[in-house]
Amino acid sequence: MVEVKSIYTIIKSPLLTEKSTSLQPQNKYVFWVDKRSNKVEVKKAINVIYKVTVEKVNIVNVKGKKKRLRMGQEGYRPSWRKAVVTLRAGEKIKLT
Repeated sequence: MVEVKSIYTIIKSPLLTEKSTSLQPQNKYVFWVDKRSNKVEVKKAINVIYKVTVEKVNIVNVKGKKKRLRMGQEGYRPSWRKAVVTLRAGEKIKLT
């Protein structure tokens, strides 16, 4: 059975870091996306939510880092997925 995903569960939030803001003059925007989503779903979701034309989507799986917890125990931060979305020239997304 195929799971129906909402566009708001595919795109969790934009990533506003120093590196992602330096990509904005190149019409590239970075988003935190669901781990089970693919490029086609991300492209459709960005088109609907922000009303822009997406040219290209690159997806990166970010592995969780090992962290030390109390009393010498070790744990991991969760793994997550990010998408770098390239827009058509002249289009912008206003992120605050």
